[in-house]
Amino acid sequence: MLPLLPSDADRYVASHSSPASPLLDELERATRANHLHAHMLSGHVAGRMLAMLSKLLAPRRILEVGTFTGYSALCLAEGLRSDGLLHTLELREEAARTAQAYVDLSPYANRIRLHVGEALKILPTLAEEWDLVFLDADKTGYIDQYEAILPKVRPGGLLIADNVLFHGQVLEAPIRSRNAAAIDAFNRHVAADSRVEQVMLTLRDGWLLVRKK
Repeated sequence: MLPLLPSDADRYVASHSSPASPLLDELERATRANHLHAHMLSGHVAGRMLAMLSKLLAPRRILEVGTFTGYSALCLAEGLRSDGLLHTLELREEAARTAQAYVDLSPYANRIRLHVGEALKILPTLAEEWDLVFLDADKTGYIDQYEAILPKVRPGGLLIADNVLFHGQVLEAPIRSRNAAAIDAFNRHVAADSRVEQVMLTLRDGWLLVRKK
């Protein structure tokens, strides 16, 4: 796994970013202490970026694909309008139970709807127009999920895809990992899509910010 930033730079960035809430800090500690896949957590800086973008957009409807233990959903919810809703989708029941417990403790409990199951089966049941989307689920499914979601994103809406550098493995030649190959294919798919404009960032494990025209 290739480090995308030196650890001292990572610490510097975190120390100069606004603090998370005590509930988010507790959720992060609990996830890192108890979950085998704690690296999947968005974490402090990425969470503050999600919250910042959400506050700037003031979305009425947010979609998240890949809840994990709920950290990113709670960050995204910080920018919701008073009448807004966030729908978050999680495949794993255990992770969903953890996320729901923290959602219930948050100020956004009545504005977050957690759905458990396969994203491509749930997405057609959601009759919404999305202002903001965070895509952070099965990497091999990114293209199919993107194509299912984009028609329901409003013009000017923002889709954020996580892990688009996939630990630096997209830079390998040839790409050996199945997930990294799927991410590389997704990145090229979006780059060729005339419906959107995009910019890739080196935040965390790589973000792709996609604005629908």
